[in-house]
Amino acid sequence: MHNSAVIRLVNGRLAWYAPGAAEEPLWLDDEQARESLAAAISQQRLAPCFAVPGADVRLLQLTLTAEEKKHIAKSLPFMLEERVATDIEQVHFASVPLDKLELAVAVCGIEKMQAWQEQLADFPAVRLWLPEPLLLPWRSGEWCIVLEGDDAIVRYDRCGGFTIERELLPAMLAALAAEQPEPGAVIFYGREQAADISMLPQSLQEKSQWRRGNLYSALLLGEAPQPALNLLQGAFATRLPIARWWREWRAVAAVFALAFGLQLVATYTDYLKLERENLALRGAVESSYRKAYPRGAVVDAETQLRRQLASMRGSGQSSGFVSLMEQVGAVIAGNKGSTIDAINYNFSSRGGEMRMNILATDFETVERVRADINKAGLEAVMESSSAQGDNVRARLRVGDKS
Repeated sequence: MHNSAVIRLVNGRLAWYAPGAAEEPLWLDDEQARESLAAAISQQRLAPCFAVPGADVRLLQLTLTAEEKKHIAKSLPFMLEERVATDIEQVHFASVPLDKLELAVAVCGIEKMQAWQEQLADFPAVRLWLPEPLLLPWRSGEWCIVLEGDDAIVRYDRCGGFTIERELLPAMLAALAAEQPEPGAVIFYGREQAADISMLPQSLQEKSQWRRGNLYSALLLGEAPQPALNLLQGAFATRLPIARWWREWRAVAAVFALAFGLQLVATYTDYLKLERENLALRGAVESSYRKAYPRGAVVDAETQLRRQLASMRGSGQSSGFVSLMEQVGAVIAGNKGSTIDAINYNFSSRGGEMRMNILATDFETVERVRADINKAGLEAVMESSSAQGDNVRARLRVGDKS
């Protein structure tokens, strides 16, 4: 914790331990100390941390089953209901996983949490609340004990520790030694070596390593606990200051909303205008198309019109009305006694086809005309023929050879 600003309650007063400062804390009821802390936090030179009083927090470790882990967020209070003396609705629970099925839990009163929030209201950037015992330096197989005034702070595990009155320390350590594996070393911070060491059970006194100092001395050697058992969870979790942001930016938001609304109105007006122009143009195009071709469905007037014009345009190809008429006309002209009475031309994407009625002096002339058309590279099919006075009327279907 040597790079952190540790804030804690000392006899009801807020104080903070600045890295590199003297052993005595800086009291936050002093204006200069408050400004110094606020400046250090705003410049991000320090990571602020509130040391939750160990006497008001109980630390537990739970071993779960895979099924219990799935619903631990809702079931945790009920799992620990028998371990707390008050109603669980008045208790705040925070947890952090230590392993797949291992959970560290911190339990404290909701009223205490609310009171600490009020005391830290001027420091909203303090978003890490750690139990005080977990700030002590610790290594596996060691215990760490700090005597601080009339209290003793003890850490004996990764997420295990407590704060107790100094007079009760010997009894608590004896009970702890009976429950926990015996440590390889006990790091002890105090003022009077002999008196301090005598508080340890007889079996641990030889393993003690006494150091002159207090909590500040221990914090200089400690590291931020991993994983961090942050009490700001659930109802006390840090939330974005939406209300404050709204007060600061509502004028800008109102101007933006007005501009956006005006833009929407202008865009919609342009859309309606363009839609009316589009309908008028489509109507004009269809009207122009109907002048040339009164019948038939209109799907794509421009494409349809181009196809119709292409079918009637003269070219060197064997398709198109002009080319077809040129070949048929040459055949009719070469057969005396035959004339064209009527022509009906149909155009499609597969080419043009012509039906014509011819008048001839006899059936032999009609057959000769049909044969000459076939010789010209076209295909002529007789659909019907009949006598009409001294002449013969025949209907032929003429088109490109398939």
